[in-house]
Amino acid sequence: MTTLYPPISFKLPVFMHGADYNPDQWLHDPAVLEEDIRLMKLAGCNVVSIGIFAWSALEPEEGVFTFEWMDRLLDRLADNGIFAWLATPSGARPAWMSEKYPEVLRVESNRRRNLHGMRHNHCFTSPVYREKTAILNAKLAERYSRHPAVVGWHISNEFGGECHCDYCQEAFRAWLKQKYGSLDNLNAAWWAAFWSHTYTSWTQVESPAPHGESMVHGQNLDWRRFVTDQTIDFYKHEIAPLKAVNPELPCTTNFMDWFEGLDYRRFAEAVDVISWDAYPTWHKPASEGDIAAWFAFNHDLFRSLKKKPFMLMESTPSLTNWQPISKLKKPGMHRLSSLQAVAHGSDTVQYFQWRKSRGSSEKFHGAVVDHAGHEHTRVFSDVARLGATLKGLTELIGTVPVVETAILCDWDNRWAVKDAQGPRNSGLHYEETVLQQYRALWEMGVPTDIVGSQDDFSAYKLLILPMAYLLREETGAAIDRFVQGGGTLVTTYWSGIVGDSDLCHLGGFPGPLRNTLGIWAEEIEGLYDDESNRLIMFGNGKDSSWFPGSYEIRELCERIHSEGAEVIAVYGDDFYRGEPALTEHRHGNGKAYYLAARVSDPSFYRAFYGKLIRDAGICRTLETELPEGVTAQLRSDGESDYVFVLNFSGQEEGITLDAEPYVDLESGEAITGALALPRYGVRILKRKTRA
Repeated sequence: MTTLYPPISFKLPVFMHGADYNPDQWLHDPAVLEEDIRLMKLAGCNVVSIGIFAWSALEPEEGVFTFEWMDRLLDRLADNGIFAWLATPSGARPAWMSEKYPEVLRVESNRRRNLHGMRHNHCFTSPVYREKTAILNAKLAERYSRHPAVVGWHISNEFGGECHCDYCQEAFRAWLKQKYGSLDNLNAAWWAAFWSHTYTSWTQVESPAPHGESMVHGQNLDWRRFVTDQTIDFYKHEIAPLKAVNPELPCTTNFMDWFEGLDYRRFAEAVDVISWDAYPTWHKPASEGDIAAWFAFNHDLFRSLKKKPFMLMESTPSLTNWQPISKLKKPGMHRLSSLQAVAHGSDTVQYFQWRKSRGSSEKFHGAVVDHAGHEHTRVFSDVARLGATLKGLTELIGTVPVVETAILCDWDNRWAVKDAQGPRNSGLHYEETVLQQYRALWEMGVPTDIVGSQDDFSAYKLLILPMAYLLREETGAAIDRFVQGGGTLVTTYWSGIVGDSDLCHLGGFPGPLRNTLGIWAEEIEGLYDDESNRLIMFGNGKDSSWFPGSYEIRELCERIHSEGAEVIAVYGDDFYRGEPALTEHRHGNGKAYYLAARVSDPSFYRAFYGKLIRDAGICRTLETELPEGVTAQLRSDGESDYVFVLNFSGQEEGITLDAEPYVDLESGEAITGALALPRYGVRILKRKTRA
């Protein structure tokens, strides 16, 4: 069943289209605001994010507040039908605060306190910083929570980083006491007897440090969890005065693409709507498909956090100025990349930034309005054309894909994998392993959720566990029930190795999934970068429906033994030649597959997942052959399906539509048979929802 969600704001029940706006940089020139209003309307922009780094403009001296400029701005926006995500400015504090209260500045892991400057250079635990943000946020809430232009709160900006000051050390110890209850439990969970690290007093426990302790994996893992929880606690502290005045106004904070530093799955529980910032490095030679698949994965990740539409809070309408190479978007790419977000469930397209700064580090970052200051630019025209397209897509608001496939990715598993000191310290390439599985699905146009171990798996037909190194017993039990109930499971090498505190499972890997998968993993070998092996399909298998072939293996080879699983493929080389490399285990009403090596050939994954999708009866967005670099994504309201056909191949392409009658949503033209796609082209098609 498809759920139709309400719009993000009933004040603006259409696609939000706009940008981060920094009028506080232009208070010396009031004419800029008047011109910006004209240009926003011309570009089809209906929303801005304002005040993100405006603390100095709002409180230039301690206790002295200057809201008059914000009053005039919001009133002017409202008069012109433009809305605002009003920010709390905690992402960068004013210099007077750093000078008077140096405790607000972060202490790095080397225990040295930073100087004033940069962004997010503040301690989330500091009582002074919490007091100052609470005062300012309360005043903002009292003044603007009922303003007709305000559609929601943009809390701070791109949270990240950590502090190791005395306040944070005490908070970390309190967090550990609550989790473990006693030092005995802590020592057991961290395997502290190793290297004589047993703690006899809570005051001995500190955060990891380059010149202190950094080799206790359980400690490293708990510190990262604590940093997430402390950041979320600060976020909750920020929104408390806002919600106290108007609890109906939604709050969000802008996430970053699969950011490693914070567990966004936990953070998502605290925000009302997910928003994130996407900055692809388009037009790298021979990598357009890789970039497109990576950002499609991220769109799916952020949609999956709440299983409902999300916001593209930031993107660049042209180029960035902080990537290694600042590349212009080629003609068509702005529309294609923006509608890629929409195709995966975004109900907004927003940019950093509206008008280019005149000075400092982002003066050359892309913007809708360039330093030239007028609308007669290629970028402005691209934005205006997209605004017109979004205006015609209102019926998609609140729709989501129909999803039958999921990939499980937990943040603490990712942290633990990278801390493992295992078979390849030069790189286990966890993210690449995840993307190998995801890209095969993306290329076939299979809608996919990115889920966590606490999610409900029952709605899916196919569940994929790439490198599920950290696997809890309760997660293993839930996955076992999924398979026995009729689901299809795919698990890769280096899975089921450790539990919640990074202690190895005893009794044989893959730990909680050993019976589910019907295999025992004895040992794993890391290959040198110039080494390879081969996966040979068929092995001892008897199922003639499996595809034949020999596929290159790189980096990791796990030696496994069947304990009831059927061998589908074997190793082609080395002393374990002929041993299982891919197995199938019929378990209850379902099937569980184990891939014991990292196959480097993309064609293997396309063939493998193509068969599993057919066998499991999983629907693709389009039941047709898609050229390389072309994908199809789906949103649905339960009566109509909206099919996005997106061409990332870098050249003109064409596909043959399946038997459904389609209508081009933009032109109203009936479409059957062949569909032409220009270079970087997008077609949005409508059909009746399939039964």
